[in-house]
Amino acid sequence: MRGGRHVEAVTDATLALAAGECLALVGESGCGKSVLASALLGLLPGNAETAGAARLADGVDLLALDERTLARTVRGRRVALVPQSPAAHLTPVRTIRSHLEETVRELTGAAKAELREAAEAAAARAAFPATHLDRYPHELSGGLAQRAATALALIGDAPLLLADEPTTGLDRDLVHRTVDELSAHTRGAGRALLMITHDLAAAQRIADTVAVMYAGRIVETAPAAAFFGAPGPRHPYARGLLDALPERAFTPVPGAPPELGALPPGCAFGARCALADARCRAERPPLTEGVACHHA
Repeated sequence: MRGGRHVEAVTDATLALAAGECLALVGESGCGKSVLASALLGLLPGNAETAGAARLADGVDLLALDERTLARTVRGRRVALVPQSPAAHLTPVRTIRSHLEETVRELTGAAKAELREAAEAAAARAAFPATHLDRYPHELSGGLAQRAATALALIGDAPLLLADEPTTGLDRDLVHRTVDELSAHTRGAGRALLMITHDLAAAQRIADTVAVMYAGRIVETAPAAAFFGAPGPRHPYARGLLDALPERAFTPVPGAPPELGALPPGCAFGARCALADARCRAERPPLTEGVACHHA
């Protein structure tokens, strides 16, 4: 940052994801979820730095690869992305059909005569209407742009799919259809899915494991059945997220997240937590046995 200052957007994020599994990463906006996904694919801005490792099953470290290798052998082929802002990832002067045909050609090697049919099949897989294939990105609603991005991400059948807010702008029926397609993509051939989402109902429908991020750190990981059912979340912030749902207490989490450049010395959630005490304000709780809270 300016003046040589550093901001830690994501810190000490340790996650494990096996073939055939879905991990849902949840948390408020600005907590670092999308930054984490961008880091895995080398899509961070030039002033960003990464440390640590992100290893695929064969030991390849994504964080150690150069741009040429990422572009030619990883993106779309080994790791695919449904971006958070799909309209910004689509070329404005090309139709959706053109996007799909190019991606099919590059990732599958399909012959020219097969491209039209393959593009239409890819669109149908993500519930993108065939009647809109010859439209340009600016002619699409947010939900249609989201479905176009999902269709593009699924073409290469990558072993790992990063879906960043894949249900944004969709009505509930399309949310269910989209997450069911992502689930089929994941479980049908032993692929892995990291889904970043604010939609806890979608996470409950698809996830095997839930990880909760707050102020750049993982504060809880739990099996989805235990997180959404009994005994429920152990971290006060995670409990607050569920209590904010309309079908539950419909009570918002009070306050706002802290600035990542001005985190308190203790628990980052302390100022919003009814259980916070002197220890919470002075000592940052480590992630131990799946939860980072002195009162868990």
